Amino acid sequence: MLANFLIGLREGLEASLIVSILIAYLVKSSRRHLLPRIWTGVAVAVVISLAFGAALTFGPKGLTFEAQEAIGGTLSIVAVGFVTWMIFWMARAARSISGELRGAIDRAAEGARWSLAVVAMLAVGREGLETALFLWAATQASAGAGNGSTTPLLGAALGLLVAVVLGYLMYRGALKINLSRFFTWTGYFLIVVAAGVLAYGVHDLQEAGILPGLNTLAFDVSAAVPPDSWYGTLLKGVFNFSPNTTVLQLVAWLAYVIPVLTVFIRRAHRKPAPPAAKATPATPATPATPATPATPATPATPADSTTSTPVSTGGQL
Repeated sequence: MLANFLIGLREGLEASLIVSILIAYLVKSSRRHLLPRIWTGVAVAVVISLAFGAALTFGPKGLTFEAQEAIGGTLSIVAVGFVTWMIFWMARAARSISGELRGAIDRAAEGARWSLAVVAMLAVGREGLETALFLWAATQASAGAGNGSTTPLLGAALGLLVAVVLGYLMYRGALKINLSRFFTWTGYFLIVVAAGVLAYGVHDLQEAGILPGLNTLAFDVSAAVPPDSWYGTLLKGVFNFSPNTTVLQLVAWLAYVIPVLTVFIRRAHRKPAPPAAKATPATPATPATPATPATPATPATPADSTTSTPVSTGGQL
């Protein structure tokens, strides 16, 4: 339940943040008359996400066991790919998402009437489809842990509800959250959860006969961690831990966690590059002062041809 609560909280907060930015920008730019188009797009996105979740839940019911396991394993691996992309995308785009959405609103407002609804539908629908797929995969992975069929969905619903409340409070200015830190810490948690979902997907493909090694166990700690114990249920429900893990499951878990967590830690602790300093324009050189033309020499007085007048430095001529 805790894993599904945090998944719902994180994904719901992303969607709430997007809707808050869309609405706040329209209100501040005196375009309140366009708000119904935003809400129309949000409503369509919610309906599509719910329909997608229902199709995932009830679609494979009439299939054979092997077909159900094959579909479940494949979709679990796809869900891990989506959530991994989402973790890194949100960590990178958290600071610039506001500007991107505002630019999309300005372009859509100048286009057709349905353009704004499409912008909202795509922005929220992407989060909704990712949430539905990953919640379904996480719920399937934790099935059989004694949680009951409604408990994981209840946890996700509570997470989404808290996310909506937080989004509204942020919109009203009553609450400020360090989103970068929030998405970083939840990113760490979701990487571990995604690794468990990946291992579960591998196990499903092994049961479907697509991957080998179903009976080759890496370890079996069922005696120390009984699946029906409270701590076994907690580990299964939160981290999708299986007391009897196959070698291929363990290899897949390690092959995912080690590189993904390493890259995420490096990016999370990377210092942002300092803004480039603006080049100071060079001061134009002061034009050289033209040289003063030389004063022409005074021509010498020609000497008298008959007498010579001596010059005294201290007297008169």
